This record gives sequence, C-alpha cells and structure tokens, in this order.
Amino acid sequence: MKRLPTACALLAALCYGISAPVAKLLLARLPPALLAALLYLGAGIGMSIVNLFRKKREASLEAKLTKAELPYAAAMILLDIAAPILLMFGLSMSSPASASLLNNFEIVATALIALVAFKEAIGRRMWLAIGAITLGSAMLSISDFETLTFSMGSIFVLLACVSWGIENNCTSKLSLKDPLQIVVIKGFGSGVGALAIALATGSSLSSASLVLAALALGFVAYGLSIYFYILAQRGLGAARTSAFYAFAPFVGAGLSFAVFRETPTISFAIALVVMLAGACLAAFERHSHSHAHEEMEHEHRHSHSDGHHNHTHEPPVTGEHSHAHVHAAIVHTHAHAPDMHHAHKH
Repeated sequence: MKRLPTACALLAALCYGISAPVAKLLLARLPPALLAALLYLGAGIGMSIVNLFRKKREASLEAKLTKAELPYAAAMILLDIAAPILLMFGLSMSSPASASLLNNFEIVATALIALVAFKEAIGRRMWLAIGAITLGSAMLSISDFETLTFSMGSIFVLLACVSWGIENNCTSKLSLKDPLQIVVIKGFGSGVGALAIALATGSSLSSASLVLAALALGFVAYGLSIYFYILAQRGLGAARTSAFYAFAPFVGAGLSFAVFRETPTISFAIALVVMLAGACLAAFERHSHSHAHEEMEHEHRHSHSDGHHNHTHEPPVTGEHSHAHVHAAIVHTHAHAPDMHHAHKH
C-alpha cells in the first residue's frame, strides 16, 4: 500500500463522515431530493472556487478528460443523482448512526462490481472483510429479529450503496485524470439533475441560511471527500479505496451519538464490532507477487521515479508532468494494489 493514497482515502472518509448526522438535522427542514441536490451543488461550487486559486503550473500537471471517458462520466453523473436521493430518503426513515454504519455496504457493492464487471483482483482477506461487513449490514437492516422484517430506511440506504458501488468503479476509470475537473463535473451535473427532480416533485427552496448550510456541507462532505477519494483511487484501485473509506461511517456514528444523544442497542454494538473488524481486514490487506505489465498507452500525471514510467524525454524532464506515454512490457515483483497500472489477471 502507498502512504499518500492511503492518507487521501482516510481524509476522504473523515470529510464524508460528518454528512449523515448533519444531513439528518437539515432533513427536518429540507425535502430529501432537494437536500441531495444542494449537497452536490455545494461540491461543484466549492471546488470551482478552489480551482480559481489553483496555480497554473499545478493545473497543467493533470490530464484532462477526453471523449473516450465520456461514457464513464455520464454514468457517474446519473448514479450520483440517484444515490444521494436514496440515501436522504433512507436517512429520513432511520437513525443517523445506523444509516452511517450501513454506508459500509458500499465496500461490498464496490468490491463485487469491481470483481465481476471490471475484473479487479480480490484476495482471501478482502473476501473475509466483505463477509463481515455484509453480516453487519444485515444486522442493522433487520428491524425485528423475531419476524425478520426489514427497515424501509435501511433498504433505501443499501440501494444508495449499490448505486455508489457502481459509480465508484466508473470513477475509478477516470482516476488518472484531473480530480478537480471530475469533482466539478460530478457536482454540477448531479446537482442540477437532482435539483430538476426535486423541483418537479414539488420541492421549493427554503431559507437562505438552510441553503447555505447544505451547500457548505456538500463542499466538505462531497466536494473535498470526492477529491481525496479520486486521488486515493489512483494508487489503491476501487475496492481498496472503498475499504479505507469505510472508516467514514464510524465517524458519522460517533457524531450521531454525541449530537442526538442516542443510546446504542445491543444489535448495533455487535454490528459495530463486526463492521470495524471487516473494515480493518480490508484496509490493511497486503498484496505482492510476480506480475506482468503488458504494453499500453495512456495519459496522466506521473514522475519517472516510481518504477513504472521508464520512458525518456529529450531534453530530460524531472519531477511530475503529464503527457501521453507508452508503458513497455515488463515482469517484476513488488507490493501493489489494483490501480490503473495493475489491472492484471490472477
């Protein structure tokens, strides 16, 4: 595992962790679909302002989206319209602590979709983590163990997790591109789409203070979180980034207990332990073996000191830069994650 991507994943988790308890407070005054729209618009507006202060040199180091990535970008936007609306409906019907922990099911959805649709390698330890998180999710979803009835709020949260699981894998395909550009596209594209749905279903903008609060939450919990998440995906891949991201629900659950004075149930406490064990198993997996890199060409930010970018420049170039380049075929052994340079089969 690489330290910088891991740090970015944990920062993403910390930023997102505050969303459930704060959103629960805002849902008392704002409809779910409208709040979902404002959260993504806050991400788009906030990160656009950050982009204004970004140095031109820093911006020039990042590769921009091309036509080849448009299908993934379109799918990302559509799924980001659906997922937060589903989450807000689920949050309105359940406790913020339970909803926070249920967000961990996003790891399971992301990992399974990464395995089935994108052929990302998943080891034994990751499977144990998936099993533990699935068990914890089931415990939180069942509202009555005697009759095995499921909470509707939990069902909505789980559907949101599946939507985000698919979206995480689409975003992973864009992770080598400019993360600020991706977040701005996500924010405005998904925000405008969700706002249209909210207004069409009868929602109306409330007080300016509520709107500003929702936009501010969106900037931190969605804008900054997604930015750090994309940086993490570059080095860790979709499944493992979501594993580190799993610590966000524990932040949300802790804040929920502090803000809402909730008393944890026995089933919640057991689910908490099971999910924490699963998150730790997933987050600290180590993967190393001899593997082959096939020749490939793509464009992204890189340096020549990472052992994978051995092409030459005339005149020589040092430090990070971005351009279209070719990776020569090579066989070597080192610890790695299934990032965009390690999509090999096992």
